[in-house]
Parts: sequence; structure tokens; C-alpha cells
Amino acid sequence: MPEPDRAWTPPAALDAFVRLDHDRAPRRGFPEAVLCEPKTVDQVRAIAREVGARGARTLFTRATPEQAAAVLAELPDARHDPAARMLAWPPVPPEPSGGPVVVLAAGTSDLPVAAEAAMTAEHLGRRCTLVVDVGVAGLHRVLEQLDLLRAARVVVVAAGMDGALPGVVAGLVAAPVVAVPTSVGYGAAFEGLAPLLTMLTACAPGVAVVNIDNGYGAGHLAAQIAAS
Repeated sequence: MPEPDRAWTPPAALDAFVRLDHDRAPRRGFPEAVLCEPKTVDQVRAIAREVGARGARTLFTRATPEQAAAVLAELPDARHDPAARMLAWPPVPPEPSGGPVVVLAAGTSDLPVAAEAAMTAEHLGRRCTLVVDVGVAGLHRVLEQLDLLRAARVVVVAAGMDGALPGVVAGLVAAPVVAVPTSVGYGAAFEGLAPLLTMLTACAPGVAVVNIDNGYGAGHLAAQIAAS
């Protein structure tokens, strides 16, 4: 494992608001991700400029169209997935290793979170398949995917509403399930709290739960589980 770049000092333009963790890949085995959502467009642009200057593999998450444009201005070859609200640089993921990851979106409304998880796992070096609209309202749809699910090293399930799909999937497969509650649903779903509680109290064992809408965290955990 390479030695961490502890000698790096951020340029003056960055020093006021960020210290990029350029030694994360040698320290943890996975590169840094930049959460764009709370940052200004100018801050995101400055970070992207430094990422390009150092040649550091990086994911940019929760990017608005304006923030994505700023990243692309500095890193024009970056991969941009508007559905996932993410950018990856370099655009080509590492050669896949480890076991395969399958990501399920219970409904089309859960797709942004599921796509975030899938892109994260892929750019952390895992073979990943995204399957959309297989929620429990039509149970035959997930049953049609059993061969794919049972070949996975880990399954990520993004679901809002009642959040029941991860428990169903965990009862059908041997692989661990990473459950992602989404903020999709009517009033009593409480912006993801209802599916979160359902997933935390799932009857089937082997379900790990990440925070509401945390597709990046789910994809990262899946990539780590599937590494060996």
C-alpha cells in the first residue's frame, strides 16, 4: 500500500473551506467523495480544479445541474449521471474485482438513490447491475430477478413508502442486503422515516440499514462487502 500523502498542503484558494483527503485511497482502499449539495458552485469548481491537477480519482455526489457544469468545466471528460446526481473522474471505473453487486430500486421514484448507489459501487471497483421498479406492489417483478439476486455477493435495496422490499429480498437470498430508505411516499411516510423504521425492524436477518436517501453510503458499504 502506498504511503499517505501527508505532506500535501492545500492551495490558498482551497485552504479557507476544504482539505481534500488525498491519502484516503492508500489509507482505506477507496478514493474520496465530494458532497456537492451544501457547497457553492465556486467551491465545487475550485475542488474539481485541484482534483484534476493532482490526478485524484474522485466522486462528486448530490450535484445540482449548475454544480455539475462547474465540475465539467474543469474536468470535461468526467462521467456525469444526471439520474444519480453524480460525477466520476476519471470517467472509466477501475477494472472490476471482487463479487458482483446488484442494486434494486423498488419504484421509479427511488431511482435517484438507487442510481447513486450503483454508480458508487461501480467506481469503487465492483461489477454492478441496476434493476428498476421491482417493488412489493407487484411481487412477481422481484421474483423474476431471483437468478440475478442469488448470484450477487451483496444486494442493495432502495425503497420508500412502506420500505418492505429489503426484508422480502433478504428472505430470498444468501447474500447480505444493504437497505436504503428513501424519502418517497405520502404523508405518513414522514419523508423516509417510516421505511427507515421498517428496515430497522426487518424480520429477515442479514439486513444492514443506512441513512435516508444515502445511496452513496449504501454503494460504498456494498463495495466493501463485495471486495473479497
